[in-house]
Amino acid sequence: MTITIAPRRRTLAPLAVAVLTTAALPFVAGTAEAETRGARPGASCLWAGQPYAVGKTVVAGGSTYRCGNQANEPYWFGEGKTAKASTAATPGAIANPLGQFSPGARQPGTAYNDYCTGNQLIEGTDDVYQVVRIPGGGLMWKAATPISDWKFDSPKPAPTWRTASLCIDGALT
Repeated sequence: MTITIAPRRRTLAPLAVAVLTTAALPFVAGTAEAETRGARPGASCLWAGQPYAVGKTVVAGGSTYRCGNQANEPYWFGEGKTAKASTAATPGAIANPLGQFSPGARQPGTAYNDYCTGNQLIEGTDDVYQVVRIPGGGLMWKAATPISDWKFDSPKPAPTWRTASLCIDGALT
């Protein structure tokens, strides 16, 4: 005995509308995020290991920074200079920022940021460094402004202990 099942005709219109609507949501949300600097619920920025909610501000080095999101990632946006004292820790750029600072955060340079150009030592303490994202998802400190732009209301980082004798062919040994 053979049983034949007649094919059912189904309309794909409701399914197609649902798929297209769902597919368009990220683009609509992305536009809204761009307009609000990506403020998304539950995200937080790190400053010296301390989490801050989106929209919160901190003062460090004579400038105000606001926690927001950029490209769907926590990011500190500089809001400008202020005469207020620092409200967030300012340990300086003393170690890899991953897990301690979100991109956009700034700190005065330290010996951690020393590097060589040829046989010349460039002291990390000469600049203010900003956290930037690098390919692969890591973070690093990048020189952003001269140290004269940082208002110290806490002790300055210790001067570097390195000398130019540690620079060999552009490498810090």
